This record gives sequence, structure tokens and C-alpha cells, in this order.
Amino acid sequence: MSAQPPEKLGKYEVVKEIARGSMGVVYEGYDPFIERRVALKVAITEFLREKDSGARFRKMFFNEAQTAGMLHHPNILEIFDAGIDGDTCYIVMELIERGSTLKYFCRPTNLLPVTQAVELIYRCAKALDHAHRQGVIHRDIKPTNILLTVDTDVKIADFSIAHVAQADLAQTMPMGFVGSPRYMSPEQIQEDVLTSQSDLFSLGIVFYELLTGRHPFVADSFSRLVYKIIHETPPPVQDLRPELPPVLNDIIARSLAKDLRARYRTGMELAIDLSAAFSHLEQPQQDISDDDKFARLRRLDFFRDFSDVEIWEILRAGIWQESPTDTTIIAEGELEDFFFVLVEGVVRVRKNGQNIGRLATGACFGEMGYLSRTRRSASVVADGPVSLLKLNTTVLEQVTRDCQLNFSNAFIRVLCERLAQMTAAAAHK
Repeated sequence: MSAQPPEKLGKYEVVKEIARGSMGVVYEGYDPFIERRVALKVAITEFLREKDSGARFRKMFFNEAQTAGMLHHPNILEIFDAGIDGDTCYIVMELIERGSTLKYFCRPTNLLPVTQAVELIYRCAKALDHAHRQGVIHRDIKPTNILLTVDTDVKIADFSIAHVAQADLAQTMPMGFVGSPRYMSPEQIQEDVLTSQSDLFSLGIVFYELLTGRHPFVADSFSRLVYKIIHETPPPVQDLRPELPPVLNDIIARSLAKDLRARYRTGMELAIDLSAAFSHLEQPQQDISDDDKFARLRRLDFFRDFSDVEIWEILRAGIWQESPTDTTIIAEGELEDFFFVLVEGVVRVRKNGQNIGRLATGACFGEMGYLSRTRRSASVVADGPVSLLKLNTTVLEQVTRDCQLNFSNAFIRVLCERLAQMTAAAAHK
């Protein structure tokens, strides 16, 4: 491929080269029709012209557009378009400005805070759960295929060797030995039948590296690597970082289980465990009895239509949080999907460093982030010790349908009351 980028690819203007790999180049581009900056991934022409492998390479290249184009999730890199301009094959993707990959943070000297590592893997687990529900197995989950944005969000990328397992779709890529051996599951490295659990094994390896800066299956040869992946259990993460809580090693062990019956079956199962672990890391758990927590929830208007059994369901699925005075519970500009019920205490609402309101026992906050996972428009700070119940869609999927319905009704009631308050306030201005 020429060192000079083309001026245009189809309707897209080429701005500059931003990345280069062994099989392709990524440019920053511009779509003049909808005035949007994009990323243009271009296949290296020499590979397409090879007699024996050119057709397979072309199929693999456009496989990314076909499979990822089926998926619409905030933590999966979005594919907009694909095309051929002369001899040049290209894919049009979401542009991640000034982004990096997780590879940099898998080194001992560059480890992320533990809570941040857990949060990133949680988001990846939910993204994979979405892909798997559409019948897409990624088959190449590794640090370099997980992009990290400047605001510390993640995007799973490179579905070039993904496999579509839906019955009504033709298989997009041949099975066999494809992927990156260091991140393969036992069944993948043995060229056995793959399920979505293979991706979760690979994500478990990435998680191990983010926590320890070391690969779980260290080997000095390919044959030794294969043997370890198939037969050996990696050292517990506490052996490398004794300060890590046992819950994280339990999650790693289940992710890396050789036996599929012991491994996480779905990304949602993994996300639920990570959500609980995140709360444990974020706030030390206070010695409050479950009966006391239940009694506090029973008194709140939010739970007035819930049966006792349903309140117990919510209590067990949710995350109880005790926060001291001046704790920032929600930070303005953060990207989160948690919704809070203020069980006891008072909080201040702050915007641009100024207090704009207060909420007391029984109030709810964080509903817009819960609904649409948008950036928080204001901060919420504890104005004295507070007790909170923290909920999101992941934990609520653990409760029964009737309990979910009651929660939805209570949530809608909160939104209507909030809208009525805003309308009344606007009318008095």
C-alpha cells in the first residue's frame, strides 16, 4: 500500500492515517453528507491480490462489517458502512478520538485502579452478552481488541473472525484454528465446537492481566502454552496482589474454568457477579442486619405497592451502600447506569460547583443515567451519613417478572412526580 493516503474512498474524504497494522490501515475520515467524522479501515491491497489467500482475506475483512453491523450496543464499536473503491476495500466505523487499547494497562507498571478494571470488564461482559444473544461469537477477545476512550469507556472492536451462530444465517467464517492463541479457550485451541462461553474465557484472561499485569498462562513455547490452557489452573490473583479481595479470584476462577459446566454461561451472569464485586470494592460493607435493611425499605413510599417477598428480592439483588458525610455518590459528567433510592439521610445536588437542591429520605436520584446511560448532569453529595440502595438493569434482571413490573411502575411514578415538579417550578419563574 502506498505511504500516501487516498484523497477519497467512495463518498468519504480521507483526512489522515491514525493507525497501521499488518493487514490494514485506519484513517480518520469525514462523511460530508451528514457532516460526521469517521474511521476508515482499509485492507492492504497486496493481501487481496494473493492467489491462494486473497478471497479468504476479503471475506474475513468484510465479515467485520457484516457481524458488527448487526450489533448496536454502547460498548461495541459501531459499523456505519462498507464498500469497494476501485481495488480498495474499506469499512466505515465509529471514530474513537485519542483512544488507546487495554494492552497498555496489562503491564505491571500501568495497572488501573481495581474498581476501574472491574467496571471495564463489567461493561465488556454486558457487550458480549448482547452479541451472544444475536448469535455472534467474537472469537478474538484480547486487550488490543478492546478500545479505551478518553473518558474511560470501552468499545469491543475487530469482529473480523467472528462467527454467526444463528440458524437463519449462513456461517460467516470457517471454523478451525483462528484467533490469538494466548487468549483462546481450551475448546478453541483444540478446534472444538465453540459457544459464547469461549469469549468469556478470553475475557477472563484479559481481566487477570488487568488485575495483575501478568498473563495467567505464562509459557516459553507454543506447545507449553497449549498444555497450560487445556490442563493447568493459573495462580490465584492474590498470589500476585495479596490486597485483592477473594471475590475477584472467585470470578476469575469461574471465568477460566476448563469445564463448561463450571464456567459462566452468559455475559450477564458474569456482569451480575462483577456488579456485586464493584460495590464491595467501592464501599466497605457495614454490619447492618438484613432485617434492619428490609424494615427501612418497607417504610419508603417507593416500595408501597411491593409485597414483602418482592422487597426481599430487591434487597438481595440491589447493592446496599452506607456513605459518610461529604461522599460524592454521583459525580457530574460521569457515565453510569445506576439508580439510587435514598433509604436514610440527606444529600446535596450540585451543578457547576453550586448547590442547587437537597433530597431527603425516600427520594430517588440518578434516573436519567439508569434509563439511557447518559453522562450525569449534576453531582450528588452526602450531607451527613446516608444509607442508599443502588440498582441497575443488570441486578434487576435477577428478580421475578412481577417484581420487575412493580419496580417499573414505581420508577415511572418517580419520573412523573419529577416532571410535575419541574413544570411547577418553570410556571413560577
